[in-house]
Amino acid sequence: MGLYTTVSLVLAATLTHVVLVFFHVAPGNPVSRRYSQQIDAWVYPFFEQNWRLFAPNPDAVNRQILVRTAHTGPDGSTQVSPWFDLTAVDRSAIEHHAFPSHTAQNLLRRAWSSYVETHGQDDTARSERAEMMQQYVSNVAADRVAEHRGGPAFDYIQVRVVTHPVAAPGADVRNSTRTPVEKRLLPWWKVTRHGK
Repeated sequence: MGLYTTVSLVLAATLTHVVLVFFHVAPGNPVSRRYSQQIDAWVYPFFEQNWRLFAPNPDAVNRQILVRTAHTGPDGSTQVSPWFDLTAVDRSAIEHHAFPSHTAQNLLRRAWSSYVETHGQDDTARSERAEMMQQYVSNVAADRVAEHRGGPAFDYIQVRVVTHPVAAPGADVRNSTRTPVEKRLLPWWKVTRHGK
């Protein structure tokens, strides 16, 4: 009796999962529009789907993601670090490696693209998923700074993203002016204390 109940529950959960993921990736229809909140609650954050494997959408821009940290000293003064280039760290981890890690290639880029998808231009989190993505970007940035730069402990972090267009094929990148398409400065975020 217990085996039949377990098998029935597993089959029901599997069928529910397949149906909900199907409605998530299917073109807009009355069912997916009416139950979008319930479908999204099931799919995000663990079962997110997209079609990039079959129809890649490569970035048409290069993003430089920089971060700086701040901490308040015992005397109440705030000390702010210089900007630290996270993109350069990722790039150096990829170049000249026959098998670069997926983390070095995609973690920072995907964290930023997910942040942009869930936040408006005012960087206000309007959903639970947006808050989660803000915390994710903050954690990635803080962990990378603590791992690569060292230095004094910090309590706050700020991210700046500079977006440049990808140069046209055959263009002389060294002599071209690289005017940023966008410069985005995020607010200071409180983080758990990192460092010594």
